[in-house]
Amino acid sequence: MTTAAPTPPTDPVRPVALSPSRAADFTRCPLLYRLRAVDRLSAPPTRAQARGTVVHAALEELFALDAPDRTPTAAQTLLPAALARVLAATPDLGVDAADAAFLAEATALLTTYFTVEDPTAVTATGCELRVETVLDGDVPLRGIIDRLDIDATGAVQVVDYKTGRAPSPRGEKTALFQLKFYALILWRQRDLVPASLRLLYLGDGQVLHYRPDPDELRRFERIVRAMWTTIRQLRNNGDFRPNPGPGCRWCDHRALCPAFGGTPPPYPLDGLAAQSTSGAPRRIEQQENPE
Repeated sequence: MTTAAPTPPTDPVRPVALSPSRAADFTRCPLLYRLRAVDRLSAPPTRAQARGTVVHAALEELFALDAPDRTPTAAQTLLPAALARVLAATPDLGVDAADAAFLAEATALLTTYFTVEDPTAVTATGCELRVETVLDGDVPLRGIIDRLDIDATGAVQVVDYKTGRAPSPRGEKTALFQLKFYALILWRQRDLVPASLRLLYLGDGQVLHYRPDPDELRRFERIVRAMWTTIRQLRNNGDFRPNPGPGCRWCDHRALCPAFGGTPPPYPLDGLAAQSTSGAPRRIEQQENPE
């Protein structure tokens, strides 16, 4: 299937940094990283991505309520307003406020959420929390954490929502990469290692746990440093090559990929990437677990 060439966004920009999504892109395919981070190409979201964006927005609003008020009824009541807020910021979402089937799909995901945890028992210190740090040696890291909790003992816990199904054991490595990235940022930014990190899969009600330790994070930090060194070298010469594989079936940028007969846009002369500073609800970019 031929994919139409995406168009560059026009929103405000900020200097490049390595995020979990961009790091995952680079690991999967250097050209994909270039098209998203350097050329800043975007594509209309799929229905699954739109659904994920709206459910994340509804959960953010749920945790703005006092703990006793975080009920299933409240979550369903918040959903239409969350959809309207997302549509106001991203009108290309591909759905509209009157899409009953879409709202039903999102409601089902919120219903599953209440089977994996009790939000009335959660002390959240931040939702959709932007975290940034710069490792020694000028390695800028950035991420957005869905929720940061603190338990009765004072231990910090990171929670990330996934609106797809849990991955197979083979796919867990990619999921854990994202969690380790968050843990590394928090460790270097706040000098703390989170007690636990959890991925809540609302597609099937599964939970993936990860408990980081400093030695493991040091090893992961070396991997991230090496990745950033390679990215900086490629940014200088623009030689971001495709890495064809099974994931190409879901790639938004096949029409621009030489592996499929396409031609990437001319490489920017300064090789600089930029990212949005918009206060709009975060768009969920990738299909979650397309195995």
